[in-house]
Amino acid sequence: MNGTALKTYTSSMKTKAAVLYEMGASPPYSESQPFRIDEITLAGPGAGEVLVEIAGAGLCHSDLSVVDGSRPRIMPMVMGHEASGIVREVGAGVSEFAPGDHVVFSWVACCGRCNFCISARGALCAPGNAANIAGTLLSGARRFADSNAAVNHHLGVSAFSQFTVAAQESLVKIDPSVQLATAALFGCAVVTGVGAVVNTARVPPGSSVAVFGMGGVGLSAIMGARVAGASTIIAVDRFDDKLTLARELGATHLINVERDEPVAAIRELTAGGADYAFESVGSEQVLIQAYGATKCGGTTITVGLPAPNKMFSIPAISITAEERTIKGSYMGSCIPRRDIPRFIGMYQAGLLPVDKLHTHTLRLEEINLGFDRLAQGQAVRQIIDFS
Repeated sequence: MNGTALKTYTSSMKTKAAVLYEMGASPPYSESQPFRIDEITLAGPGAGEVLVEIAGAGLCHSDLSVVDGSRPRIMPMVMGHEASGIVREVGAGVSEFAPGDHVVFSWVACCGRCNFCISARGALCAPGNAANIAGTLLSGARRFADSNAAVNHHLGVSAFSQFTVAAQESLVKIDPSVQLATAALFGCAVVTGVGAVVNTARVPPGSSVAVFGMGGVGLSAIMGARVAGASTIIAVDRFDDKLTLARELGATHLINVERDEPVAAIRELTAGGADYAFESVGSEQVLIQAYGATKCGGTTITVGLPAPNKMFSIPAISITAEERTIKGSYMGSCIPRRDIPRFIGMYQAGLLPVDKLHTHTLRLEEINLGFDRLAQGQAVRQIIDFS
């Protein structure tokens, strides 16, 4: 990778990328091949933009939700939103980054000027989220193209490509001593899971916490709960190997939903319900369970992303009569340039054993197989290694 440092890419270049041309392919993906590995054109960075060589890119359930069509996006698209890389070139007006900088991507480009950003709620940045829906960079531009037309960007990142162009607002400079494959995990799993605990819920020491779903985000929430000083940390999943990993990361109790009814089990373990229950599956049914496992006066936090047509139904009176709180947590309520370096510092201090989330390494050409593994619950975080 270091051998490319002296090249310049000012006009345009070719990059090998995993392009999703249509949603809704049927598994197994190793047979239906929803991702096509193509050599496509990448224009050089415009004003306020940065060319990054991708080092590591994680496979996340949010990507899978686009592949299976439950979270629609504009096609075709270069997918991937959890990533790290090395800056190779900067566009006009970029002063915060220079070639050689190590960076982690933020999948919401925080403009710093809208009402949400100036209110310290960067995850809700209005221009950043509008660009994500449109499949563009923050400027409205598209820098990818195949032989037919422009190709859309995924969440301003498009990490399943050897090279990508991103808005400077989508990047966070990091300590170059951190291994880049590990650093990628801070771009989604860690900010979302740890952030939900320390930013959204602000879990106080001594609390009881239940986390539904032991994917990368849920396991990060387990780590966040331990760092926050929760006294009871309950991990809920249907796979014993993930529950075992949750124990290593700080869970005090494990519930396998194939053997035990989780709501009753959590209420028994906590004498009436958890102070804080986190849903990280992206299922409205699991969200109902998380709410049922929350105590009177407690807080239920939803982190997962159900399909847009799914509804959540609970007894309305319980919100008032039991003083319940339901909170959404998007990107862990994080301010990326504040929280990614903060969480990396906690990792370096030994407080967040993020390396344990990395269960598989794969080549870009193995991406369809990787999504089979993800869909079947056989992995936590798989990292595409571009080195």
